[in-house]
Amino acid sequence: QVQLVESGGGSVQIGGSLRLSCVTSGSIDNAYCMGWFRQTPGKEREGVAHLYTTLDLKYYADSVKGRFTISQDRAKETLYLQMDNVKPEDTAIYYCAAVRAQYGDIVSGRGCPKHEYSHWGRGTQVTVSS
Repeated sequence: QVQLVESGGGSVQIGGSLRLSCVTSGSIDNAYCMGWFRQTPGKEREGVAHLYTTLDLKYYADSVKGRFTISQDRAKETLYLQMDNVKPEDTAIYYCAAVRAQYGDIVSGRGCPKHEYSHWGRGTQVTVSS
């Protein structure tokens, strides 16, 4: 059983920075896709960034490329999302998610953004203000 707990959300001014954390627990020794998603009322959930744990392979949505960075600390069992140069459009509830993924799928082209995530945290609010 994988448990995910997000933290680090809050209010930040346009152009500022914020770092989100996702602490994992349970069985996470296998290869996983880890992801950050965001949700705004009335809009579809968006996959912001993904990371394949064993290869440290990273994927980003076009909307955040060059501004956000996903990373992991395996020793601390923690996933991070560094958010830089934030925009009002970044305001959302951010969720950490995970799903077991096979190495063969990843290297053959079926990357983490194409996987259906099965484990979810409860979310942390990020608000970008002017």
